[in-house]
Amino acid sequence: MFIQRFIKKSLVTPLLNLLKQGITPEKLALSVGLGISFGIFPVIGSTTILCTAFGFLFRVNQAAIQLVNYFSYPLQLAFFIPFFQLGAFIFQTDPLPFSIEDIFVMLASDTVGAIKALWMASLRAIAAWMLIGPVLCFAIYRILTPVFSRFAPGPSA
Repeated sequence: MFIQRFIKKSLVTPLLNLLKQGITPEKLALSVGLGISFGIFPVIGSTTILCTAFGFLFRVNQAAIQLVNYFSYPLQLAFFIPFFQLGAFIFQTDPLPFSIEDIFVMLASDTVGAIKALWMASLRAIAAWMLIGPVLCFAIYRILTPVFSRFAPGPSA
């Protein structure tokens, strides 16, 4: 119950208030789609910059895209390893071990090799995201545009 109230107060209400302030349902839906899609990008610490850049590129509301981006952080953590696994599957490579101990052993035994392996695994994870991210953004946009249209204020007479 607390989480539901928190999400309504901190996410849903601010987004719906943007409709009252004049943002179109289409732009708001695109803001949410981009925020979620880039919010799960498999490089920790990059999502704010990506959302800012693509927000300007697509001329969407920065407050909306960043709000959704920040709420997507748990999803980024949840999808982090699956993107790395999917990248390994797509490129038919062995997935990296994701235990801290294994990574420290890799770094201790061959630091340069470990950094190279982690870098390549990150690139494969980004490639996996590139297959899913745009489709996810489009699906969210298509689903939320009619929803936001119902909540948008009508033309004043």
